[in-house]
Amino acid sequence: MFALLVPRKPGRHSAEFLAAQTPEPEPAPVSPWSRPWRGPSSQEVRAIFRNEHTRELPDLQRERVWAAEFAALGVDYDYPTLPLGSLVKRERVAA
Repeated sequence: MFALLVPRKPGRHSAEFLAAQTPEPEPAPVSPWSRPWRGPSSQEVRAIFRNEHTRELPDLQRERVWAAEFAALGVDYDYPTLPLGSLVKRERVAA
């Protein structure tokens, strides 16, 4: 009886309800080339690798200097040129 006094909306599976719905537009494809490059420039990277001071350093120190200089630019240097397995020795521990 109460339903007769209050106007009702169409049910969500009714034709009226589905006709009133507007489909959401599909998002436009975003090209990764549409936003600016956020990494260091090629000149900055060349300056790090061609530094005369780092050429005279031992290999391990040179890698550390490169990593520190890339960190100053806000970039992770995760391409070591040294085989790190030769520097780090793991020992087996009896459990």
